[in-house]
Amino acid sequence: MIQLLYFARLRETLGSDGENLDWPEPGTISALKHKLAGRGGAWQEQFAGNASLRAAVNQELVPDSALVQPGDEVAFFPPVTGG
Repeated sequence: MIQLLYFARLRETLGSDGENLDWPEPGTISALKHKLAGRGGAWQEQFAGNASLRAAVNQELVPDSALVQPGDEVAFFPPVTGG
């Protein structure tokens, strides 16, 4: 099991600030995005091929190649712009 957190636009678009997801074996952020995109609809729009979508594992920014282990916390958020 992993804990997923959704921030900013993702929270609004998906209608959720997070969830627990069955994740029995280690896998990459890329594989996790693919799994979430497989839900279709807004999930596919947000997670399929969205290179700008950032991820953090256990509060550390990581690339899509980073491993997610059972028990990890994974946060997804769009890039932040300042001004």
